[in-house]
Amino acid sequence: MIDRRTFIAAALVVAAEPTCSRTARAQGAAMSKISAYAFSFPALSGGDIRLAEFAGRPLLVVNTASQCGYTPQYAGLQELWGEFRDRGLVIIGVPSNDFGGQEPGGPKEIVETAQHQYGVTFPIAGKVVVKGPNAHPFYKWAAEARPKEVPRWNFHKYLIGREGYISEVFAESVEPTDTRVKTAIARALAAS
Repeated sequence: MIDRRTFIAAALVVAAEPTCSRTARAQGAAMSKISAYAFSFPALSGGDIRLAEFAGRPLLVVNTASQCGYTPQYAGLQELWGEFRDRGLVIIGVPSNDFGGQEPGGPKEIVETAQHQYGVTFPIAGKVVVKGPNAHPFYKWAAEARPKEVPRWNFHKYLIGREGYISEVFAESVEPTDTRVKTAIARALAAS
């Protein structure tokens, strides 16, 4: 049981806390209640990729680049897409030039690499920023949810569960066809 003096002291500390800190904390709490389905990406071919259209389905969101040592992972992502899309998985490639300037081109060059070179048929977003203060809102949300698991290079993978929250994170060095990725996808698909 808390005595009266301890209660009053605690109340004074809370009251003395700067309003901006309380506001920031409240905004952070509100942001954490937002699901991935609240976001959209510009589509590479025009329009938007609205994640709400995939509500209730697991999503694998991967920041990509055309001139990276990990670019061959497009083939593994396409393999996952072929294996799991009929069961409900959605894969979204999100080109970014944030790491080593390895996505310098525009839509034409991205299509050439992803679709023509690697046969990608899953949705590809338009190029966005994935790190720092100008990051796309999805990536800001993900960084808040998993601050120690933010993209450090191209082909970083966020697996979003059916409820719209991050269930697993895989670093760029983890191949899309790695058993850990497939197991996590199967688990997300099995969740109801």
